[in-house]
Amino acid sequence: MRAPSSPSGILLSEIAIAMQRGDMATALAISAEAERQFPRDPEVGMAKAVLLRVTGNLVQSIAALDEVLSIDPYHFFALLSKGSLVERLSGPKAAARIYRDALKIAPPEETMPPNLKGPTDHARHIVSMDQLALAEFLTARIAGVADQHPGAATFRFGESVDIMLGRKKPFAQEPLFFHYPQLPAITFYPRELFGWLPELEAATSTILSELEHAQRNIADDFKPYIQYPDHAPVNQWAELNQSARWSTFFLWKDGERQQEACDMFPATVSLLDALPLAHQSGFAPTVMFSKLDPHTVIPPHTGSTNIRLIAHLPLILPGPASFRVGNETREWKMGEAWVFDDTIEHEARNDANEARTILIFDVWNPFLSEGERALITELMTARNEYYSS
Repeated sequence: MRAPSSPSGILLSEIAIAMQRGDMATALAISAEAERQFPRDPEVGMAKAVLLRVTGNLVQSIAALDEVLSIDPYHFFALLSKGSLVERLSGPKAAARIYRDALKIAPPEETMPPNLKGPTDHARHIVSMDQLALAEFLTARIAGVADQHPGAATFRFGESVDIMLGRKKPFAQEPLFFHYPQLPAITFYPRELFGWLPELEAATSTILSELEHAQRNIADDFKPYIQYPDHAPVNQWAELNQSARWSTFFLWKDGERQQEACDMFPATVSLLDALPLAHQSGFAPTVMFSKLDPHTVIPPHTGSTNIRLIAHLPLILPGPASFRVGNETREWKMGEAWVFDDTIEHEARNDANEARTILIFDVWNPFLSEGERALITELMTARNEYYSS
C-alpha cells in the first residue's frame, strides 16, 4: 500500500475519497493529474483502471491495465483484473488465457490478500472449465486421424496433449553434476536399444538365488543410501537421511569394484561384466541391490549426469510398487527390467506390506560414440586428479 503522505499516495487517496462520495468527475481529474506527474507508477495506473471500470469504460480500463503491465508484466492484480474485464466483454474462453498467466504468478494461499481470494478461485474455475472444453474439442478432432494411423496415439502423444492443457508439466534433464549436450531427454528408453535386456531378465532367478544365499551374511551390510552429515541441508531427504528404510548393498560403488561383495555373487557379476557398464574411475559404475521398506516413498529427485542411464531389475516384489520418471509411471513386474534417464525427475513407491528389492546399475548412454565415451572417461579422470592434488 502506498504511504498516504507520499506525493503519489496523496493523489491516490484523493481519488479514492472522490469515488466514495460519487464525484467521478473530480476522481477522473485527479487521476489525470496523477498520471501526468507519475506516468510510470503502476499503482497510479491501477487507480485509473479501477476508475474507468467503475464508470463503465471497460475497453479503456483494459487499455489502462495494459499500460500497467507494460511497466510491470508480473503485476498479479492487473492480470487478474484484465481477465475479469475480458470475461465480461468476450466470454470465458478469451479470459482463460489471461487467467492462466495470472495464476502462474499468484501469491501463495497463506499470503493472498483476502479481497483477492474469491477472484483467484474464480480464475482457477474458468481455467479448469476451459481445459475440459478444450480437451473434449481436441479429442473429437483427432479421433479420425488416430483411426487412420493405428499406434500413433502413443503415451508420448498423450503426454503432449496433457502438457498443452496444463494437466501435466514438461520435464527436462536436470543433471546434478555433468550435462552432455544434445542427448535426448527420454524417460524410459526403448528396449530395442539394449539387446542384453532379455538375457538380464532371464537371469532374474539366478540373481535372486545368489541374493537369498548371501542374505544372512550381508543383512547388516545393507546401509542407508542417503547419508548426509548433520550439518548438511537435506531438503527432500529429511525423512530418509540415515534411515534404513531405503538401504543398499554395493557390488560396485563410484567405479570401485567391491571385491568381497562380488565374490558372493559370481553368476551376477559374470553377467554384469558382459554389459556396457559406464566404467569411469572414481565415478561409475555403481551396481547395488536396493531395498525399500514397506509403505515407503523415495521423493522426487534427479541424478548426476545424462552420459549414463540407469537399469532396474526387480528381484523381490511382495506387492504393489511403482516408479515414476517425468510424467510416466510404471508398475514393477517380475521378469521385466527397464532403462531410464535419471536426470529427469523420478520417484519410487513401495505400497506393499513387505520390503521391495531391485538390482540397480548404470550403463553408457547408447547415443554416445566410442570416441565420446573415451573422451568423457578421460575428462572425469582429469577432474578427479585436479581436485585430489
